[in-house]
Amino acid sequence: MGDEEVMGASGEEEVTSASAGTARPAITYAPHPYVGGRTPVLRALAAWHMRWPGAPRVIVVTGAPGSGRSRLVAGFLMLCDPDFRKRLPLDDLDPATVPPDLPPPAVPNPRGLTAAQTLRLLADHVGLAAGETTDIFPELAAELAARKEPLTVVVPDVDLAGPVRAADEPARLVREVLMPLAATPTVHLLADVPRELAAELAGSLPRRQVQLIDLDDPEWADPEGLVRHAETALTPEAGAPDLPFTTDPVARRALAEALARRANGSRLTVHLAVRALLAHPEPTHPEGFAPADLTDPADPADPSQLPATAGEVLDLHARRLGADPRTLRQMLAPLAFAEGDGLPVQLWRPLADAVTGRDMSQVIAEGTLLAAPFVERVEIPAIPAIPAEGDADVPTVPPARTLIRLTHPALAAEIRSGMPDPRDAQTRIAMALLEAVPQQDWSRADPYVRDRLAAHTLDAGLLPQLLTDPGLFTHADPVTLRTAVEAVPLDQLGAPARTYLRTAPLLTRSQAPAALRAALLESAFVEDGLLPYAEALHGLGLNLPWRTLWSLPLPGVVSVTAGVLPSPEGAGRPVATLVVPAEASTTALVHDLLRPGYVDADPAQVLPPSEDARATAPYGFARDADHITVWARESGTVVAELPSGTPLRAAGLSPEGILLTATERGVTARQLLAPTPTQG
Repeated sequence: MGDEEVMGASGEEEVTSASAGTARPAITYAPHPYVGGRTPVLRALAAWHMRWPGAPRVIVVTGAPGSGRSRLVAGFLMLCDPDFRKRLPLDDLDPATVPPDLPPPAVPNPRGLTAAQTLRLLADHVGLAAGETTDIFPELAAELAARKEPLTVVVPDVDLAGPVRAADEPARLVREVLMPLAATPTVHLLADVPRELAAELAGSLPRRQVQLIDLDDPEWADPEGLVRHAETALTPEAGAPDLPFTTDPVARRALAEALARRANGSRLTVHLAVRALLAHPEPTHPEGFAPADLTDPADPADPSQLPATAGEVLDLHARRLGADPRTLRQMLAPLAFAEGDGLPVQLWRPLADAVTGRDMSQVIAEGTLLAAPFVERVEIPAIPAIPAEGDADVPTVPPARTLIRLTHPALAAEIRSGMPDPRDAQTRIAMALLEAVPQQDWSRADPYVRDRLAAHTLDAGLLPQLLTDPGLFTHADPVTLRTAVEAVPLDQLGAPARTYLRTAPLLTRSQAPAALRAALLESAFVEDGLLPYAEALHGLGLNLPWRTLWSLPLPGVVSVTAGVLPSPEGAGRPVATLVVPAEASTTALVHDLLRPGYVDADPAQVLPPSEDARATAPYGFARDADHITVWARESGTVVAELPSGTPLRAAGLSPEGILLTATERGVTARQLLAPTPTQG
């Protein structure tokens, strides 16, 4: 969730014009029902979308955290979407804020995504099939050059980009995606960007092409709209309880004005203040908290009872309920450090124990009213997997999950910044999560622990120490883990982590399940000489499709063939013949098929498999530029899929089921582990 505002608004916009000394009747417009104001900004955005003469090609919307950027952009997109337009009272709105019914813009939402993933969303929108991320912009430029109309793009919530908060994905998104997009003449771009990056993006363009809209500047601030937001949220019609300051219009207006004035334009502060006032308007004193000497919390004449910042909302709310503000912040600390969509509710208490170093179970159990204005629950439904064709087994259905999170990222930042030692708190959280892995078996770990522990340890400065466990490499979400590992300087990573890092693009691109991830990593560890790590992957209880026998760092091989070197003792020696082009001719090398080591033999003596042996071999295979499929001949069942991170130059399959591959990195031999028909 990005910058939030109180939903709903009341009141109207009035425009009075005069000509030749004669005043015309005032024209009254209703506010946007979702945005509730911001008319000057909406006019600027509508002119941008219509490509009005003089309108900039690029608009960068920014503001302080909680200024309402997300809500503004979402409300504007409603005016651009054909379905939403049908639900909006367009005839009642200021016509200058309503663009005509144009094709809606592309909206690659980066929330939780890497810069590369966001770029691929845009590529998908225009129908590009670029393979590597570096190929997308050249192909996009060619696509745009062939179009009759420019491409209109809206990128909201840049501050929420990335699966790992400490990896600073918003900066990468701005520099690697938004700046090149903004520099493309046939792209019309609107981006919602945090203030620390907005000037950098806007400054990369000529001034006449870009407009920077800072929602906190007086030109765009809209204080009256903020008052209307607070006033609407305080009405019983919006769900507020019947209280003197909600049922009396005069008192309600006075309180709304005081809240907006005290918050100095912060939508988030007003939003949280209203939630806190309405969550439990009468002071209560939970067991264990000392009563406080409180004045009327909704007295607009007493500014000390109204918050100026999100942090003051926390502290005033705690005191109003007779609690220590420090206790409330300690309760919420695990949620402030949570990654992704939120923290599993069952982890809240143990992580609070870890942060405080004491038992927080009673505090959390009795602190529902205390925390209520600042948290929200997220229900993740169970989604059954679709069984593969011919698969009689009923797939396991992941259970529904309940997550809990703070109502706004800026509130989380406020709590983290107010802690005496945020890194120590993050370290305690990371250690508690690590201890929550049952017997260090990552396949049994809670999905949050499995996928998000790397993000916590990165923030604590401990990630390199974690990156030695093949089980974690296998079971953690590869996008999240890759993002975290890439944020660590390369010279701080050990050898296993560097192997993971070079394999991660293949894991993320192929979207491989755990068993295939383990198999791909097993081969990578063999390639890098880390044999104990490769062997450990075979002990995870997964059905790996192969065991890697050996790997050679031998680039340039154009042919690999399995055969037999005759032996005087009778049974021949299985070998592989590797053909490498030389300057004037080719060189053929003979290598043992089953184990590392070259064989000193004449390649001409190697006997290839007979046609009979090929025809009766238990396996068949097919390959393209970067993928091999192996199947059992008798049943036609696919027994192995091998995606390659580098182009395949050659491949071969022995009758015994040993797959040889040659890429730009070298040659690798894998023994297929699927039982052959004769093995049952």
